[in-house]
Amino acid sequence: MQHTPLIAQHRAAGAKLVDFAGWEMPIHYTGVVDEYHTVRSRAGLFDVSHMGRIVVTGSGAEFFLQRMTTNDLAALQPMQAQYSMVCNEQGGIKDDIFVYRLAKDGEFLLCVNASNRAKIVSWLIEHSRGVPDCHISDRSEEIAQIALQGSAARAIVAALGLPQLDRLKLRGSTTVRVADEECLAARTGYTGEFGYEFYVYGQAGTVWNKLLHTGKSFGLKPAGLGARDLLRLEMGYLLYGNDIDERTTPLEAGAEWAVRFEKGEFVGKQALLIQRQGGLSRRFVGFELLEKAVPRHGFKILSTSSPQSPIGEVTSGNLSPLLQKGIGLGYVCPQYAELGTDLFIDIRGKAVPAKVVKPAFYKKSKG
Repeated sequence: MQHTPLIAQHRAAGAKLVDFAGWEMPIHYTGVVDEYHTVRSRAGLFDVSHMGRIVVTGSGAEFFLQRMTTNDLAALQPMQAQYSMVCNEQGGIKDDIFVYRLAKDGEFLLCVNASNRAKIVSWLIEHSRGVPDCHISDRSEEIAQIALQGSAARAIVAALGLPQLDRLKLRGSTTVRVADEECLAARTGYTGEFGYEFYVYGQAGTVWNKLLHTGKSFGLKPAGLGARDLLRLEMGYLLYGNDIDERTTPLEAGAEWAVRFEKGEFVGKQALLIQRQGGLSRRFVGFELLEKAVPRHGFKILSTSSPQSPIGEVTSGNLSPLLQKGIGLGYVCPQYAELGTDLFIDIRGKAVPAKVVKPAFYKKSKG
């Protein structure tokens, strides 16, 4: 089992630790729903150091990454980030990632999913052969990652003496020092709340403790993966391994906005163009239950006609603590993907009525 640099902090806080993609990670401290409400109303602190951090440098770095990712790096100014995807030749999603341009020429940071780290590093190295002046370095063990998420995040960083962070626009970043440790601070996160992610180049425990100590008077608490999953589900954000994988394309997943066909060649482009021209055989949708129940990953989605035949499958689902209704994501045949379409979700043999809705389920300005 692998451990992040913050494992001692998690154990000292009494976290319930679970195996997540080979990492011993906190699923919760005081409880999933309590931590969820803490983030929605004040702020939560997440250890996301299990994620992979890959640095790509050199004069050939931008040319290389343009061919390896679906979004357009040319749109990024220095110290800006974008959501993107790495696809295989068939257009299947190898990973969904964040790409940070750290300098004008030749320095990028890629944040990849923990379960895909080794796969993506190997994929990049394999495809970089023959690209002049392009260097790939897996820095995951040298750089920790801490997410401060929630409306109180502004007040907390102000109390830390970091006024420059209040000026950051969404997906902007800058270098700061927290407890005298060097960090890249970015206006990114996966909760739908205002917040920051700190890429820590020094002692992660020192930064974690400083953030918690400073944020205590603002209601800051540590939060685990359980709350993070609820928060991202309410926003309709994709979870790799549940909602997307190598058998799923960005077009099927409703993420065509992260694919820039006009930028030039990239791995998977031709397959995606063929799929776009030929039409999709399934579409990604959000749905809400019309009766009190809890949808889960793998449950069948049924038509309302008789007989109630399977038309898709739930990929993510749970009970929204805020909305107090079952919500979920999944794939259905295209004719059932229109907003307002009535469905049934097969929940342990009972057909529970549901309706197709547009995520996000939770509506709040991200600042």
